[in-house]
Amino acid sequence: MTLNGRYSPGEAADLTGLSLDTLRYYEREALIGPIERLPGGRRVFTEGDIAWIGVVTCLRDAGLGIADVQRFTSLLRTTGDPASRVEFLRERRAALADHMTRMEAAMGVLDDKIKYYGARQAEESATA
Repeated sequence: MTLNGRYSPGEAADLTGLSLDTLRYYEREALIGPIERLPGGRRVFTEGDIAWIGVVTCLRDAGLGIADVQRFTSLLRTTGDPASRVEFLRERRAALADHMTRMEAAMGVLDDKIKYYGARQAEESATA
């Protein structure tokens, strides 16, 4: 850690688990930042930047695309209306819940097929 809770790009990458390329991409796409720059142009990440990158990572892990995260980030920067943010998050949560239901059903099908073909494999081994 550098002085006063400020981190180099490499340290930020280590702390967030993201690559330097991903951090640069997220900044270019306005998902994070603006990131402070030293007089020589080198980026310096703050504790707040690291925390926000964690939120962005969580949203991406939840299946939100870049455009969705951009929209949410824009809502934070341009409106003081918490209702629009809550509505956005509720919509995305409902979509994620629906996706999880479909994934659980798919897991069930896979489990059934594993069981079925596993039993067939055991039968074939027993008769061989």
